Amino acid sequence: MKLIFNYNQSNTNHTPQENDVDLPEELKRGSLPLNDVNEIQIIRHYTELSRKNYGIDTNFYPLGSCTMKYNPRVNEDIAKLPGFSNIHPHTPANHAQGALEVIWELEEILKEITGMDAFSLQPAAGSQSELLGVMIAKKYFAEKNETRTKIIIPDSAHGTNPATAAMCKFQTVTIPTDKRGNMDIDEFKKAIGKDIAVVMITNPNTLGLYEENLSEIKNIAKENGALMYCDGANMNALLGISKPADQGFDMIHLNLHKTFSTPHGGGGPGGGSLGVKLFLEDYLPIPRIKKENEKFVFDSNKEKSVGKLHSFYGNFGIIVRALTYIKSWGVDIQKISQIAVLNANYLFCLLKDDFDVPYDRRCAHEFVISAKNFGEKSTINIAKRIIDYGFHAPTIYFPLIVKEALMIEPTETESKETLDEYAKVLKTIIKELQEEPELVKNAPHTTPGRLDEVKAARKLNLRWIPNES
Repeated sequence: MKLIFNYNQSNTNHTPQENDVDLPEELKRGSLPLNDVNEIQIIRHYTELSRKNYGIDTNFYPLGSCTMKYNPRVNEDIAKLPGFSNIHPHTPANHAQGALEVIWELEEILKEITGMDAFSLQPAAGSQSELLGVMIAKKYFAEKNETRTKIIIPDSAHGTNPATAAMCKFQTVTIPTDKRGNMDIDEFKKAIGKDIAVVMITNPNTLGLYEENLSEIKNIAKENGALMYCDGANMNALLGISKPADQGFDMIHLNLHKTFSTPHGGGGPGGGSLGVKLFLEDYLPIPRIKKENEKFVFDSNKEKSVGKLHSFYGNFGIIVRALTYIKSWGVDIQKISQIAVLNANYLFCLLKDDFDVPYDRRCAHEFVISAKNFGEKSTINIAKRIIDYGFHAPTIYFPLIVKEALMIEPTETESKETLDEYAKVLKTIIKELQEEPELVKNAPHTTPGRLDEVKAARKLNLRWIPNES
């Protein structure tokens, strides 16, 4: 076949060559209207396009449960070092000692932070870490000849929790949330039994609240032989303050791209990790990295291992960034969570009298409020309107158990002035909802239009139509 582009003759001439590919007539472009522009015009064009994007470098990004915080540039500087950025995945271990040491050292640090006995950085994302944890639980009970078919999950859980259970052929037992935002302990007691393989809990949970009954839940789970699994998406509230292993968990996954500050939003790569207690260590995926006679080697001699999750070893660039971030904080790492929790509680106090508050408790690193008092679809209208004020919307309509929910996570990187301004804007929008509802319902007004997300997700319009003028 020959590929032939018939460019507009006013822009360029093209003579078909022997290696051109011939396309069917209906697929050929009649013309490609490329304008003659100079360098400064090109620069201005792409700079203007970049201004249409929203990112953490431009303003506040309060997406709850996603920890969209500032990524220090030193992380990028280290990750771009030639020895890291140019290393080939097939490099033999004896020629990749520095890279293997980075992975090994980060595993050691994460063990200290969480209290776990072993870590794997092979997972590509938190969701894959979660899958790994349930795979380990499945094999663990199979080797004990125990038939356990169910996993207990709170109704406030992240959607990946029940999805992971289903992928591993487990049934999900959903436990409702009580009036204080905890997993209902009475309903939990009714559900627990010898058929439960895993009790999967996010702590603090997606409501931004610490699980008050965790100790009792742990004791009951252990009495029934179930494993305790921690969804560590919200570890940004616990760094240097509390270790999940001390809370009674047997496994935890961490999102390196959330808690440990690497590019996350806008399609940035994820980075997963799974930590386990000693009795589950041999189930971790191979190859493992171990230190042997002052050298780092791959160890695949693990008969109980669930195998490999994917080719090579995790997202190495994310691992480098995470290690850089942790080492830059050093022994002061608890300040991350202290300030994150302080910021969340401060902003919550600024807003709690203006919104419905389903759980009026001191929060952790994020909080959930409701706009249900302002009518149906008020939350989506607030989220659209806030764009006009130069801010990004918070997470909305999650957790699903809160009607017209807004989940807000300010993170530790935002100043008091930013939080004050964000609260001021939300209060202004509430006033607009009451006095000029159509203004909010038709927002945003500073963008080309109001996007219908459902339609856009199903009917993509990727065709560029040039400006005829």
